[in-house]
Amino acid sequence: MIADRSAPKLGLSTKLFYGFGSVGYGVKDVAFRSFLLLYYNQVIGIRADLVSFAILVALCVDAISDPIVGQWSDTVRTKWGRRHPFMFLSAIPAAGSLLFLFFPPEGMSEMQTFWYILVVGCCVRTFITFFEIPSSALAPELTSDYDQRTSIASFRYFFAYLGGVGMAFLTLLVFLAPTAEYPVGQLNPEGYRLFAIVGAAIMFAAILISSLGTLHRVKYFRMPPAREKIGPIRTLVQMKSTFAHKGFLAIVAFGVLKYTSVGMTSALNIYFGTYLWGLNSAQLAVLTIDSLTGAFLALFIAPWASRKIGKRNAAFGLAIIAVIFGSAPYVLRLTGHFFDNGDPLLVPALFAFSTVFQMCGVSSAVLTHAMVGDVVEESQLATGRRSEGLFYAANTLMQKSTSGIGVFAAGMLVAFVGIVPGMEPATIDPAIPRLLATVYVPTLIVLYIGGAGFLFAYRIDRTTHEASLAELEKRDRAAASNADDIPDPS
Repeated sequence: MIADRSAPKLGLSTKLFYGFGSVGYGVKDVAFRSFLLLYYNQVIGIRADLVSFAILVALCVDAISDPIVGQWSDTVRTKWGRRHPFMFLSAIPAAGSLLFLFFPPEGMSEMQTFWYILVVGCCVRTFITFFEIPSSALAPELTSDYDQRTSIASFRYFFAYLGGVGMAFLTLLVFLAPTAEYPVGQLNPEGYRLFAIVGAAIMFAAILISSLGTLHRVKYFRMPPAREKIGPIRTLVQMKSTFAHKGFLAIVAFGVLKYTSVGMTSALNIYFGTYLWGLNSAQLAVLTIDSLTGAFLALFIAPWASRKIGKRNAAFGLAIIAVIFGSAPYVLRLTGHFFDNGDPLLVPALFAFSTVFQMCGVSSAVLTHAMVGDVVEESQLATGRRSEGLFYAANTLMQKSTSGIGVFAAGMLVAFVGIVPGMEPATIDPAIPRLLATVYVPTLIVLYIGGAGFLFAYRIDRTTHEASLAELEKRDRAAASNADDIPDPS
């Protein structure tokens, strides 16, 4: 289906419903990026490299499920549209598999636990794909407007952070609060089980509410022509020609490096908070709000920057600013110019630096997400096919897979510097977390700045986007006129 340019303008309620679905995706993300490695490594007692490898392999399974679901949703034709049937059907299995991920059977060996993480992790990621890919692909169908696409993308990212940060905050402040038995709350197994129960319930509700809340817009979509049935070989050839779009390849190249750093940062944050900054679970909970604050500010920064200097230029500039503020606290600590652990200004300073980092990083991600939507029309001009699902599947796959590489890299770094299962913050050698920071900072800088450079290969701006829409409408009118000229066989 294609966005009808004569349809009523998207209201705030539709943007909210569309974005709200990402709450469930945010819950899944925080589970994999922040808690899963620490839970199985420090609480269950499985080696960090083994856990991170299981997470990485589970992410690689998305290389199969994401494109299949994306291509499938592009070709489906129902009265509920192309995307909504997938979205509704994903709710129960996605939430259920997340619940099981944090309830491993007792008495398993280390290798049995590895396979459990791998299999159940694959289930979580596959089932959430059946919501996230079709839901993401709704964006170009909801609106063809250059700036509106940035706006709805910003809502999507905000709610993804709301789900992830909200669950992280609740978990660290309440579920993992210190007790007499577990003075370091992050090592309390019961807290992770509560996270899974509440997270699964929120994921289920978010999927259903978002699916129901956007269903009314289906009547404004124009169904594209049905595709001819082709075999797997021709399908792969079509997918190859679709992905050959230079602008999309530029977005993917940027994302591969950036989201590797995102996965690494997310997995290491709790290690840095615990072992480098010496924070308790309540202070860590406060610091999770910086992500949500940054995502909220991105609701306004991303659309404003898009209007002022265009999506590509804004995405590049914001990525550079993000990495400067993201690495600053570690550089300052390593050079002896930052607040000591226990200083009352330490947490506020970390919060301020990270808020700017998140605001710019999320704004950059919002802009590139909206840029994928603009690729759809330009690709349609070249191939004759609308492939929203396929493009967003590849984009989401890139984000998930490279984030998995980042989590894997984080696990390798943790093992390399010598942080072992059950290590207490009070007894750790201070040189160990400092070594972790020494390796982390240059890696972060190289990944962010190197990725941003690829964006210069993206050439679509407001003018070229409007030209693509005008040409597509011209072709639609010509096709309709030709159809009217064909005599009725009866």
